[in-house]
Amino acid sequence: MLTLKEMQFLQKFFILLLLILFSPACSAEALKHISLPRTGFEPKDIAVIINDSDPLSRQIGSYYQSARKIPPVNIIRIRFQPDHDEITPEEFAKLKAIIDQKTPSYVQAFAVAWASPYRVGCMSLTSALAFGFDHKYCAETCEPTALSPYFNSPGSKPYTDYKIRPAMMLAGTTFEHVKTLIDRGIRSDRTYPRGRAYLLSTSDIARNSRAPGFQIAKEEFEGVFPVQILETDHIADRDDVLFYFTGLIRVPMLETLRFLPGAMADHLTSFGGMLTDSLQMSSLKWLEAGATASYGTVVEPCSFPQKFPSPAVAMFYYATGASVIEAYWKSVAWPGQGVFIGEPLAKPFAPSLRETAPGRFQLIVFSPRAGRLRIEKSTSAAGPFNPIPRQTLIRRGENLLRLRFDEKIDGYLRLHWN
Repeated sequence: MLTLKEMQFLQKFFILLLLILFSPACSAEALKHISLPRTGFEPKDIAVIINDSDPLSRQIGSYYQSARKIPPVNIIRIRFQPDHDEITPEEFAKLKAIIDQKTPSYVQAFAVAWASPYRVGCMSLTSALAFGFDHKYCAETCEPTALSPYFNSPGSKPYTDYKIRPAMMLAGTTFEHVKTLIDRGIRSDRTYPRGRAYLLSTSDIARNSRAPGFQIAKEEFEGVFPVQILETDHIADRDDVLFYFTGLIRVPMLETLRFLPGAMADHLTSFGGMLTDSLQMSSLKWLEAGATASYGTVVEPCSFPQKFPSPAVAMFYYATGASVIEAYWKSVAWPGQGVFIGEPLAKPFAPSLRETAPGRFQLIVFSPRAGRLRIEKSTSAAGPFNPIPRQTLIRRGENLLRLRFDEKIDGYLRLHWN
């Protein structure tokens, strides 16, 4: 025979058990009726290119597919000898034909599962995959190259809009290096890191060509990211590095820094993109130090700032919720000679929505601009959607918004912000 206290305990236990069992299902069902805007690539937008002749490439590609839940149909397998840093344009043309034939039409970008080769003739591998090999994106001497149609563009579907698929290399010299990179990118998603941007104006005059634009970036992101412009050759002992843009042959003291998951970092120099055989500092060093994405040129670019990432543009699109491959690619006006490396799908600033109680939701929006949240409603998931006369202010930076709707949402809701 149970005592009164035992019966009360069991009653509370079963109520708690019912809440645990049924609350997630209710929450998931409610969230199906609310849609957020697309701010960046999803796993289905990425195709992973694997060199089946390279055991490390197979290992990287397999892990990435599993970790990011890339659809199996998006895995592109090719074969070529892996023990060289450059592919000839003729060999690349044959491989590109196979890649194009195997790539589903909805795919918007490529993840490349190797560090070498990183170059196709006078172009980087990532740009050759995006544009096809084309001499207008090359420069054998100190000359401008063709403008990327994707530069500073607002769209989130580059293949649909421009018929190009930006690429990023899951690059590293060992599987453990690349696995750590992938895990770091995944860990960064929707974390809204409270990090700092370090823009270094160095004593290396030839490699300091981005510095004149640093003040604009600082003013642009006041209240969004803390931005420090420093007249020094390096930083050390910092634990909040989210962006690090500099110009130097080699960047010292990286081992003393803590890069936050999702961090971007690069150094303007001639051969940082020579990932495995550079006489300067390879861009891989940034990833090994803890950055999630980087960039470097594979042939002599001269010091055109247009051939390197614009910090202001990269930071802007990242803050809108774009993936790191989108933000980085949109920041380079002339990317033909530059290689992009990192975990492509990292999205630290993408919006998130969760139900906290029946009919009550918590929305996190990160924005580089002030604006307004708009809510539209429809009786059908396909629309048409009509605006609800209710608007909420979006401020610059992180916004934690509490939304309340009817306990059971009657129809479908669509959320938008400027």
